[in-house]
Amino acid sequence: MADDQTVRDSNKALVQASFDRWKNGSGSPFELLVPETEWTIVGSSPLSKTYRSRQAFLDEVINPFNARMSKPLVPTVRGLYADGDMVIIFFDAAATTRDGQPYRNTYTWYFQMRESKAVKVVAFFDTREFDEFWTRVSPKP
Repeated sequence: MADDQTVRDSNKALVQASFDRWKNGSGSPFELLVPETEWTIVGSSPLSKTYRSRQAFLDEVINPFNARMSKPLVPTVRGLYADGDMVIIFFDAAATTRDGQPYRNTYTWYFQMRESKAVKVVAFFDTREFDEFWTRVSPKP
């Protein structure tokens, strides 16, 4: 069995690589999610809740989010940390919305990893900024 440091380093490298692919447009960290991943958005947004599967999260949040963008979200990692089975990524993200306005937010995601996959995620970000954009910009018809 791999020691804890090896598992931490491996998990950290997997998450870093997924963000690198996201930044260059060839993938995303959502590839790391198991089908039954629980993704929790913390805060007071109408979208703040726990999504009980990868597909529910993609269908209710990510796909409608992306449909509101004219240019995709690009992450800029400020820090990536691993402790036990948890990988924490602190990043800024920017995009252009369908109404031509910039979208910028700062995020911290906590990925609980098991066997090289994320089984639970907790996401923190400025829900006021998010809600304003979500309400202002309609998804593509």
